[in-house]
Amino acid sequence: MGVARPTFERRQLGLTLRRLRDQAGKPQQVAADLLEKTRTRIVQLEDGTATVSQEELVKLLDCYGVTGDERVTVLELGAQARRRQKRRVHVDHLPDAYQRFADLEASASEINWFETGIIPGLLQSPSYMRAVFAECEGVWWDENDSQGHDRLAYRLERQTRLLESDERRIFRFVVTQDALRANLGSPEVMEEQRSHLLALLDAHRDLTVRVLPNDAYPNPARGRGLWIFGFGDRAAPVGYSPAAHGPSAYHDDEADTSRMLRAFYRIWEQSLSRSESRRAIEGIAKE
Repeated sequence: MGVARPTFERRQLGLTLRRLRDQAGKPQQVAADLLEKTRTRIVQLEDGTATVSQEELVKLLDCYGVTGDERVTVLELGAQARRRQKRRVHVDHLPDAYQRFADLEASASEINWFETGIIPGLLQSPSYMRAVFAECEGVWWDENDSQGHDRLAYRLERQTRLLESDERRIFRFVVTQDALRANLGSPEVMEEQRSHLLALLDAHRDLTVRVLPNDAYPNPARGRGLWIFGFGDRAAPVGYSPAAHGPSAYHDDEADTSRMLRAFYRIWEQSLSRSESRRAIEGIAKE
């Protein structure tokens, strides 16, 4: 392993290896002894600032008990991490991309999230989630798909992993006014969702939810979602562009993430304050 620039591919590999090591219940020193390296080198690998050869990666996967399709995917991640990447956008075409997204999300110290027409996933109540998934059945996946329960469990686990963590994070969400009034599921579902938002604001002091009025102008992200993950001094920000179907794109080039942050903060400035947003949610709930 050598010291390397923390490209997006290396960061994704490192986060994956950290998760697999944790799942196997192995301390970093065990991995270090296996590769005859110092523990510091394993820390660098998991932080995305060190490279790993295919032979070393195979040893780690053996140690962590990783087999089957997941093993093939991690080996391909390793191959990508060793290449010189010149592209500005990374598109994750490998299986189980949702898991790598969750790893990246959980490692962020700051999450800035704008979504139009829908409540962001981390803020959704269980009934609202079910209603969202129900709208997609028979369109993006087959009706009665066996993975339906897994989708719900995965989203609930993401919420717990981030919102209930002892790690301090900055959460900034902008919710559009029309999303609070949307006809999703049933009136009872929307009532539960609005109550859920208010309960989250009461429970989490690091969480800020702002409401963007329908007549707000200007909105440089109109009609699209905008997510930017910050990592403090540990790494450069990463922007995420969700797709309705198929793989989504990650941006870690400074020119791109700077534009995405400018767009987010423009929307943030046009939104109601935290206290005004709370009153707006309460007002809609009483209508």
